[in-house]
Amino acid sequence: MQQVLVLNASYEPLNVTTVRRASVLVFKGKAEVLEQLDRPLTTATRTFPWPHVIRLVTYVRVPRAVQRKISRRALFARDGWRCVYCGDGHGRLTLDHVVPRSRGGESVWENVVTACAPCNHRKGDRTVDEARMELRVPPKPPAPVLFIHLAAPRIPDGWRTYLGAAAAAA
Repeated sequence: MQQVLVLNASYEPLNVTTVRRASVLVFKGKAEVLEQLDRPLTTATRTFPWPHVIRLVTYVRVPRAVQRKISRRALFARDGWRCVYCGDGHGRLTLDHVVPRSRGGESVWENVVTACAPCNHRKGDRTVDEARMELRVPPKPPAPVLFIHLAAPRIPDGWRTYLGAAAAAA
């Protein structure tokens, strides 16, 4: 299935969608086609450009607090598929709350990290300081482009201009 990159009115990458959904957004005047493929979309009576990158006409405010739900896959990708305590990327990875949930820690991007099973077990129900461990990188919400990489592991060349330096890492 062909995917289409969706940009905000400010050209910030927002999401990846289907050709069908992108075409509906363009047809309704809610988006414009910035990049199209060589082949057209055809109906019984009309021909349309095959969207590859679209931009929303009106800016959509995406509050950071509700931007994306936490999933293990997104968390592990944010942390580079490595334990934030020891740096190991070969063992079984788990989700760890920096401030344990039993102590009021929430399941938010700023409080969850990737930990290998031994480090998670060693830390247990303690804070990082109490366990005498160190976070290699403080947790923070991931950039929206991470979710684009998860939705489309192979980034098409036509998208790279809009994804910037983050696309080069793919």
